[in-house]
Amino acid sequence: MFKGCHFPSEVALETVRYYLAYKLSYREIEEIQRERGITVDHTTINRWVLKFAPILEHKARR
Repeated sequence: MFKGCHFPSEVALETVRYYLAYKLSYREIEEIQRERGITVDHTTINRWVLKFAPILEHKARR
């Protein structure tokens, strides 16, 4: 699922979880991650949400 990702899978999952659980904007999540020492652009977060959110939702419904 995370093949070809430049970030560890934990970072991508945590970032998508912030977006889904707390309804934060991509720029707010970008700022939170920057405070944690992880530099990720808001457009990358958008791509992760579009790619991983449907997969996570499908797995959660099982």
